[in-house]
Amino acid sequence: MPKQKNRPPYRHIIFDLDGTLTDSAAGVIGSVCYALQKMGLEADTTELKTFIGPPLQRSFRERYGFNEEQVWQAIGYFREYYREKGIYENRLYPGAAEMLHSLAGAGKRIYLATSKATPYAETILKHFAIDRYFSFLAGATLDGARVEKKDVLAHLLEENRGLEPANTVMVGDHRDDIIGARKFGLASIAVTYGYGSEEELGRERPDRFARSIPELTDLLLAPDHLKL
Repeated sequence: MPKQKNRPPYRHIIFDLDGTLTDSAAGVIGSVCYALQKMGLEADTTELKTFIGPPLQRSFRERYGFNEEQVWQAIGYFREYYREKGIYENRLYPGAAEMLHSLAGAGKRIYLATSKATPYAETILKHFAIDRYFSFLAGATLDGARVEKKDVLAHLLEENRGLEPANTVMVGDHRDDIIGARKFGLASIAVTYGYGSEEELGRERPDRFARSIPELTDLLLAPDHLKL
């Protein structure tokens, strides 16, 4: 893996949500199953973890070959279940709240960049009482105009002009997080306790890996992370 070049300690930290801060598998998979059943399809729950993280539009289109009308019909069914039940079939990873508290106490600026629709992400942060740690939340739009992680990151950076790539890191469990970080010149940490495999993440060459919340916390709080 190429050595990271002379970056100062991370001052700005951008987190993904699903698979990075929360274990949302039950709610997302339940919502996808509901949508597929409404569409008259059988759902194999063992194969639906791929829906966690990427935009729903892409997942329904690529996995089931839906046309645009079918994609939005499926998303509508997904949201029926998700906003009433699935959003709460979710849990914070152990140590995630403590990590955010420690980062805020150390003067770090914390942001969220998620392909989940913004209203749902806001509800989740408030539900777990961690919304106070975030300076800005960038999510997808309900109309599909902004769903890809690179577009979510572009929105976040546009709205936070003082955020400098040289001391900013993107933390996520999906290849889209690493690709998006690289597009904007951000450092990246791939977490392997989420839903992305280390092999898949490794192909995108993140700057660092974190295999647990404690390991991630140490990386983010290190006064000189180049020595880790």
